[in-house]
Amino acid sequence: MRIGLLTAAALAAAVAAALTACSGSEPPGVPTLGATGQSSPPPATGGCLNAADGLNLMTGGDHKTEGGGGGGEELGYQPTCAGTTGDARKNALHAAAECIRQHGIPTYKDPVLTEDGHVYTDARSLHEADENTIRAAADACHDLIVTAQLVPDGQAPAPPKLVEAGVKSARCMRANGLPNFRDPTANDLFTPGHGFGMHPEDLPGDKDDPTVKHAMETCRPLLDDEARVSSLGSLAA
Repeated sequence: MRIGLLTAAALAAAVAAALTACSGSEPPGVPTLGATGQSSPPPATGGCLNAADGLNLMTGGDHKTEGGGGGGEELGYQPTCAGTTGDARKNALHAAAECIRQHGIPTYKDPVLTEDGHVYTDARSLHEADENTIRAAADACHDLIVTAQLVPDGQAPAPPKLVEAGVKSARCMRANGLPNFRDPTANDLFTPGHGFGMHPEDLPGDKDDPTVKHAMETCRPLLDDEARVSSLGSLAA
């Protein structure tokens, strides 16, 4: 299996959730984020993140948005589905991170492994990398990423509160010039190629279309504000 990326149009229309200002108890072994002002992520209780495969998990999808920011620039630590624990897993995570750093993304931070086997990756540490660099690192480090169990299962449904926020955002998009923008569902919210339930055919072909930009600027807060409340794991609690 090779590691894919969500299309730029999908992310531009749907927006990666901004998982900042996490609330709730800290999972064992996850440090606070210090100077960033973010608190540690709560445990992933029943709703692990299921974006596309591998590095897409860490970027929240496409990573370049209008204005030069990255799709991951507002993303805090994000959980994978639970896997194994212990020194071997920690070493595998470090090896994967080191490979990513050596292949053009020197800012990428080592993922944090909790006692219950969840892994938290700091998506913000990738936000300055361009798509070609991300794709090349994903290909070069594919085996290490899989060994470290950074590839999610892709099956768990999205948390209800995030789906609700996505529906509100979609309704706003339709009201602002994109009548074909469909509501996301719990089952397709993280489907690869459908960034947050978005079907690419719902958008004009040009992601720089003024209508798309206006809708994004108007409707993005409806999704971001809800997503900032907590990590995906605690939203599913």
